[in-house]
Amino acid sequence: MWLVRPIEMDDLQGVLGISGEQGAKLSSTLPKQEDALAAKIGHSTRSFADKLKNGESARFLFVLQDTATGKIHGVAGIDARAGNGQPFYNYRRDALIHASHELGVSRRVEVLYPSHALTDTSLLCAFAIDPELKGTDAFELLSRTRLMFIAEHREWFSSRMVVEIQGVQTSHGEVPFWDSLGRHFFDMDFETADQYSGLLSKTFIAELMPPNPIYVTLLSSAAREALGHPHELASPTYELLQHEGFSAGCYVDIFDAGPVLEARTDCLRTVVTSRRAILHGSPADTGDICLISAGSGEDFRCTLTPLGETLKNEIRVPVSTWKCLECSSGDDVRVAPL
Repeated sequence: MWLVRPIEMDDLQGVLGISGEQGAKLSSTLPKQEDALAAKIGHSTRSFADKLKNGESARFLFVLQDTATGKIHGVAGIDARAGNGQPFYNYRRDALIHASHELGVSRRVEVLYPSHALTDTSLLCAFAIDPELKGTDAFELLSRTRLMFIAEHREWFSSRMVVEIQGVQTSHGEVPFWDSLGRHFFDMDFETADQYSGLLSKTFIAELMPPNPIYVTLLSSAAREALGHPHELASPTYELLQHEGFSAGCYVDIFDAGPVLEARTDCLRTVVTSRRAILHGSPADTGDICLISAGSGEDFRCTLTPLGETLKNEIRVPVSTWKCLECSSGDDVRVAPL
């Protein structure tokens, strides 16, 4: 069975293998260095246990595990507050009108403004999964478990959710937007800058990026075409999040100009359709496949199960599901349609 649960320090090597496989083609906000990743895992375990240090904002990391082998196949996260106490930078797309009454000329010019207006909104982040699982039920389970967790712990998260989608990159590893803009100010390639963003706070962005508006017409044609478009390998994630109720707004990623999706938390599909029920056993593995979660905080678990319902607010699932969730008959659980 597939199980999504809070990350533990013992998962470090498994997660390192997954984040390392992503490479520059499809990056994650998780660092690829052991010490830095261990620090992120420690932060997550404190968040689940509600034992944060002074000044820390909650960050939750989940892993996708094959219960038959114990192997880790994916990781996904939530930052309760984007920026974790520091500015969360994006570019805001807007326009200026350049006009001359005397010449009879009026032209609308697109402009990118450095912004940290999305700071402190809840952020879905750190998603990485074995490539062969993309488009499968396990892929959907890993992504949507975060929303099951949010529904169960609604008071921990803000009224708005955002998620950054990886931007356009060529088959040769070139990132048009970065090559046209960021490279000139950072004097490093995209992969190095991406690694820094996983290792460090993003304060270095404010220190090195120009604070002035960027005229889009001055960028290369490839950079202009890439603006607000997702990486082709990120399309499954993009489509799944759109189905959840996220949509692209006026913000793009400051590194690769990928779209930043936004939504009202209480309008997300999984949050709206999930409900609490009482768990009972079923003698057969029949019924519609659903998401089911149990527990709270560090005891939270989520998996997929065939589900049968009774006339009361009760559900019947195979005993194997009980064991996976570490539950027993009569326990409260949360369920949502797949």
